[in-house]
Amino acid sequence: MESEQIIAKKNAGYFAAGLVEDGMVVGLGTGSTVFYAMEMLAEKIRNGMKMVGIPTSYQAECRAREYGIPLATLHDYTELDIAIDGADQIDPKGNLIKGRGAAQTQERCVASASRLFVVVADAGKKTSCLSAPVPVEVIPSAASLAAKRLCEMGGLPRIREGVKKDGPVITDNGNWIIDCTFSDITDPLALEIKINNIPGVLSCGIFAEFTGKTKIVIGNRESAEVMLI
Repeated sequence: MESEQIIAKKNAGYFAAGLVEDGMVVGLGTGSTVFYAMEMLAEKIRNGMKMVGIPTSYQAECRAREYGIPLATLHDYTELDIAIDGADQIDPKGNLIKGRGAAQTQERCVASASRLFVVVADAGKKTSCLSAPVPVEVIPSAASLAAKRLCEMGGLPRIREGVKKDGPVITDNGNWIIDCTFSDITDPLALEIKINNIPGVLSCGIFAEFTGKTKIVIGNRESAEVMLI
């Protein structure tokens, strides 16, 4: 029997896939909830719908290919109709923390290129205030400098170590991830900008700049609902 969390993720993913119409260019995020959206998109393609997917990671690319979803890149399309992605935390204003899958840089590029940014999640991702560790992608030679700057901002940085691999996690871009804990994120947008301006940092996992075009879809056991922000 499927757990309530899996059912909630499926309902959120299926709802988001229902927003995709024939001929759309669709950003495909990374993570289990988005994969349920891909599952439904694959069914719609089999039933005759045309679409093109822009994956945000090697993982998303591999899964999309398994489902038979036609793919392209941001070189081919610099403007997308919609992007479907997940989140690690979501506050009441639609600010997000992303990057547990170490793909937040490409996810940010795809979100930026999209007219509509749809975030799919189960209710467990909702929080009154962002508090999860913030993933920060940094070029390896600047990791110590970035860690120092993050400490000066009041953060506690830690280089993410690999599982079943010695040493740091290596992103799809060949960089490292620093997970940085802050005691209180009262202004997500200001902190996002400040972290992203550290020399050597490609992108952090705070997504506060896209709230104006973000639709949050929260799955539950029965269906899914759009979170009002």
